[in-house]
Amino acid sequence: MLTRSEVAALVDHTLLKPEATEEAAAAAYREGAELGVYAVCLSPSMLPLRAAIDAQEAAAADGRWVPRTCVVAGFPSGKHHSLIKAAESRMAIEEGAHEVDMVIDVGLALAGDLDRVFADVLTVREAIGADPVLKVIVESAALLEFGSADLLTEVCKVSVKGGASFVKTSTGFHPSGGASAEAVSIMRAAVGPTVGVKASGGIRTADAARAMIDAGANRLGLSGTRAVLDGFPE
Repeated sequence: MLTRSEVAALVDHTLLKPEATEEAAAAAYREGAELGVYAVCLSPSMLPLRAAIDAQEAAAADGRWVPRTCVVAGFPSGKHHSLIKAAESRMAIEEGAHEVDMVIDVGLALAGDLDRVFADVLTVREAIGADPVLKVIVESAALLEFGSADLLTEVCKVSVKGGASFVKTSTGFHPSGGASAEAVSIMRAAVGPTVGVKASGGIRTADAARAMIDAGANRLGLSGTRAVLDGFPE
């Protein structure tokens, strides 16, 4: 049975509301650290984040874990030029981010132009270098609604070919919906055991989180992290 701390170690504690302030971002980071999450995911304009810098400096002496910092790029539409996504991502890494969650152009995928989806991902990967974690948001609900399971599979495969460390279900902003166990299962089968799968969007309960993990997710994007973790035993 999964414990609270085991699930927390899979979580990107997320604050991406347009109305979020710098103070709210700092508070989200502190809450994430209190909850023991893996990372805190923020808008790139929130960097450099003083709360994260202070926590990392304080932990450096004794090796304590503090959450990594994650930012989004091309968010939420994906309808940004690849060079803009790349510049946004590179600047975020330079300002202290460890991970980037980029959004593909879903329209390109639905049009069958997977070469340009590949190029989009590759452009960001080349901009940030080999070390930072790159998660590629594919809007799985939209690909399943307007495309097919086969299309979702192929988009995941070209994302990995372009340099994705993870494929990620959703922004949480698309009207087609967020994460589903069906999508996570398809994505895990597409990328195999060595590439990450992040489920994000609409995961509000422990049961939902458990279903995503059972389907193959090894990272969860949560905004209501505390409420989800409260559903797991200590």
